[in-house]
Amino acid sequence: MRRTLLTGAGGFTGRYVARLLAEQGHEVHGVVHVDDGQAIEGTVRLFEADLADGAAIAEVVAAVNPDHVVHLAGIAFVGHSDVEQIYRSNVVGTRQLLEALAGLKKPPRSVLLASSANVYGNSLEGELRETTPFAPVNDYAASKVAMEFVTSLYRDRLPLTIVRPFNYTGKGQSSQFLIPKLINHSRERAAWVELGNLDVGRDFSDVRMVADVYSRLLDAPTAPGKTLNVCSGESITLQEILELVRSLSGHSMEVRVNPALVRSNEVRVLRGSKSALEEVIGPIQPIPMEETLRWMLEA
Repeated sequence: MRRTLLTGAGGFTGRYVARLLAEQGHEVHGVVHVDDGQAIEGTVRLFEADLADGAAIAEVVAAVNPDHVVHLAGIAFVGHSDVEQIYRSNVVGTRQLLEALAGLKKPPRSVLLASSANVYGNSLEGELRETTPFAPVNDYAASKVAMEFVTSLYRDRLPLTIVRPFNYTGKGQSSQFLIPKLINHSRERAAWVELGNLDVGRDFSDVRMVADVYSRLLDAPTAPGKTLNVCSGESITLQEILELVRSLSGHSMEVRVNPALVRSNEVRVLRGSKSALEEVIGPIQPIPMEETLRWMLEA
């Protein structure tokens, strides 16, 4: 059985990845920062550790001796208030994990590292490819740029694949994020909701598709050494999402535009190119937004 080390196993994405890998026959060993006792679907052995603690993560890595690694742990919310924690988690944590993996007598067969499409910023309109220059506009994005540079120190020792997921959502995502916020307001039959720009288009995917892509990359022979967008390749506006939620829920809310949520000079349309990803793992089938929203509303 393939032993797979999954960091961030208790997070939104980690829970879907853990379940899918377990279903596919992986022996999943999950790292969580704080074990809050919540069950993770699938058979997962959990380790509680702070990735920025080099000794602690080295102990976990040595105990698991993984065949595959999926590194999802880190601060994922752009508006996170603790800047020091963003860099400690996303940069130092990644560095300590890679150092521990590089010290194994037998290196893993694959190491998947989650960066973010936020590294591209929002200054270029249209389709974004992996060759698009970095243009971070917040500390979260800057931390992911730094994380990617840190990985260059280990590329000659470890089979590393970097993924840059665009926006994605699904059941269980925090209401700090836009779509769960809409879903929660609709489910509660709220009279109004505060939003920002309604006419901007962004590339959204379903978390189940993202988990599937990650699992397929672990065994893809040409994945190591690559940096790949994970996206649908299409854009949808917030107004279109709002109309879908209204139609599916049968509930209409007043939209109040909060100036604090409106970004100046925000580009109208951003979407990712999935061509490089499909060259590595073959065709991907994005889940339609309507299906994702229905699933979330019925949860």
